[in-house]
Amino acid sequence: ESVAAAVKAFIQQKVCQLTQEKRYKPEVRDAVLQHLTSSANDTFLWVALVCQDLQKKSRLGVLKKLALFPPGLDSLYNRMLQQIRESDDTEICLRVLAVTAVLYRPVTVAELVAFVEQLEDYVDDLESVREIIGLCGSFLTLRDDTVYFVHQSAKDFLFAKAFNDVFPDGTECVHQEVFVNSLAILHKTLHRNMYSLEAPGFHIDNVKTPNPDPLSVSRYPCIYWIDHLHDTKPKSCANSVSDPQAVGVVAEFLRKKYLYWLEGLSLCKSLGRGVVSIAKLWSLVQMLDQDELIQLVQDARRFVMYHKGAIESYPLQTYASALLFSPRGSLIRRLFQHEEPEGITIRPAMSDGWSACLQTLEGHSD
Repeated sequence: ESVAAAVKAFIQQKVCQLTQEKRYKPEVRDAVLQHLTSSANDTFLWVALVCQDLQKKSRLGVLKKLALFPPGLDSLYNRMLQQIRESDDTEICLRVLAVTAVLYRPVTVAELVAFVEQLEDYVDDLESVREIIGLCGSFLTLRDDTVYFVHQSAKDFLFAKAFNDVFPDGTECVHQEVFVNSLAILHKTLHRNMYSLEAPGFHIDNVKTPNPDPLSVSRYPCIYWIDHLHDTKPKSCANSVSDPQAVGVVAEFLRKKYLYWLEGLSLCKSLGRGVVSIAKLWSLVQMLDQDELIQLVQDARRFVMYHKGAIESYPLQTYASALLFSPRGSLIRRLFQHEEPEGITIRPAMSDGWSACLQTLEGHSD
């Protein structure tokens, strides 16, 4: 009863607000109040979504429009999805919903643009992107320019009741799109000393994020690109990790950007997650007949496990102690030899391979 009373009070408040904003006549106000009261089923979210939709619409023909709002959240979501299907922006809206649904955390509007191919023309027009998100308004909402689902039930509806509309090729291919775009972002943005730190001994606790932040659109892909690769589920998608092209993309990234990725993870204070991710990548590549990639990932994994403490606390030690104290035969050390500190005449005498102790610990990276 207390919930019913609270919902009733909420309805009265929203109808009063609508009446003032839209200048409803008394008979229209009463009809809206009656419809909301009889159809809400004590659900705040249903009331909020219907009122949000009414707010966008002209006051003309409100009584006819009321009949289009069925009781029950699923019925309402279904109607909203039908509106998207019938709009001129169906493809882009459905793709925005699909990508947002598979992301592991909410992202900003600027981040979202980088993951949705249909939005690539709007990189410099974020206001239009916000309008597109608004067209998905019964499913998505913006808070502080970050994209959220209005409620977990909206996300659940897409997976349970609208899967074929939103994921016609399965979720795996959406993960694939996010993975490919993530690596493209990282290739463009990662480089040495992204925050212009003064020295290798600069501690992470003293690092202040610059404005603008060079990692603003790189944070999400930095942390989650391997998770999305993992969720492409090899062989279920045309360009899964077992595909030679995808294998090549991963290998190229590790060869050209691995150290800069570790620095980025350190600056994002997520190196621990990176260790877990590289272990996940290691388990993925072992299923492949790709000896060179397997060796490269194994070496990359050993590198970050061995130097995690230093890199986590001092991002630029990625290029100093981490390189100098890696084995001479380390693939990562060889690939990034050009990043080793200059002016050091006496270098530590290192063995050719990683220690047996580290190799023993490889099964316990987390």
